[in-house]
Amino acid sequence: MIELGGKAPSAQDLIKDVSEADFMAEVVDVSRTVPVIVDFWAPWCGPCKTLGPALEAAVTKAGGAVKMVKVNVDENQMIAGQLRVQSIPTVYAFWQGQPIDGFQGAVPPSELEAFIDRVIAASGGQAPGDELAEAVAAAEEMLEQGAAADAAQTFAAILQEDAQNAAAYGGLVRSYIALDDLDQAEAILNGAPAEISKAPELEAAHAQLELARQAANAGPVSDLRARVDAAPEDHQARFDLALALQASGQTAEAVDELLELFRRDREWNEAAAKQQLFTIFEALKPNDPVVLNGRRKLSSMIFA
Repeated sequence: MIELGGKAPSAQDLIKDVSEADFMAEVVDVSRTVPVIVDFWAPWCGPCKTLGPALEAAVTKAGGAVKMVKVNVDENQMIAGQLRVQSIPTVYAFWQGQPIDGFQGAVPPSELEAFIDRVIAASGGQAPGDELAEAVAAAEEMLEQGAAADAAQTFAAILQEDAQNAAAYGGLVRSYIALDDLDQAEAILNGAPAEISKAPELEAAHAQLELARQAANAGPVSDLRARVDAAPEDHQARFDLALALQASGQTAEAVDELLELFRRDREWNEAAAKQQLFTIFEALKPNDPVVLNGRRKLSSMIFA
C-alpha cells in the first residue's frame, strides 16, 4: 500500500510577504531545504496583478515542493537593486541560497507550471503531480494483479489529494467493478466532478460498467453458439452470443460476432452491433490490438 502525503500545506504556509528585514531568513535560509520563488512586484504594476495570483496558484498546486515570497519593490528597493531587478514583474527561483532560474513579465499559467517543475527538478525534488502519477501506476498494477480492494484504497487516497484526478476516478470505478460492486461503481462515476466527467478515463470506466452489467445477464456461450450455428440469420442470438463471449473474457471473439452481425444487417435493432462495438472499444485501451483490428474492419465495412 502506497502511503501518500498527509494534508497539503495551506497557502499561508507556502506564500509570504517579505521585506529586507526577513529576506535572508525567508529566502536564503529556507532555500537550503526547499526552493523559494521570489516575486518582485508593486501595487501600481498592472501585469503584476495578473502574474501574482497565477503564480500563487501554481505554487499552491505544487503542494509544498516549492515555496514563494512576495517582495514589494517600492518598499524594498535595496533588495531589488542588489538582485538587479530592472522591470517588474520579475521572478527569481532560489535554491541553496542562490538564484538558479527566473523570468520577467507576465507569462501564461502553463509556462508558470513548467517553470516551477524545472525548479523542483533542479533541486532534486519531485512535483506532487509526478508523485500522484506514480501512485496511480502502482494502483493500476494492484488492480491488474487482482488486489482490487487495495487498488480501491489507493485510488481513493489519491483523490483525497487531487479531487479532479481523472485517472484515479476511472481506476476507482474499475476497482469496484472488479469487486463486483456495480452499484458503488456507478455511484462513484455519477459523483465525478463535472470538469472531468468527459475525460477518457471516465468514459472508459463508464463503458466497462455497462459491459459488466450486461455480463450479469449473459447466457451460456455454448447454448448461444448452438443457436447461431442452427440459425445464422438469428441476429438476436448472435448479439446475445457476443455479450456472452465478452462476459467470459473472450473479447476478440465478441468483436468478431458483432462485426459479422453488422455485415449481415448494420441497421438491425437501431444499429445495436455498431453501438456495442463502440462500447467495447471505449472500455479497452486505444492501442489494444482488439481495438485497432476491430476499428479497421468496421471502417472497411462502413466505407465499402
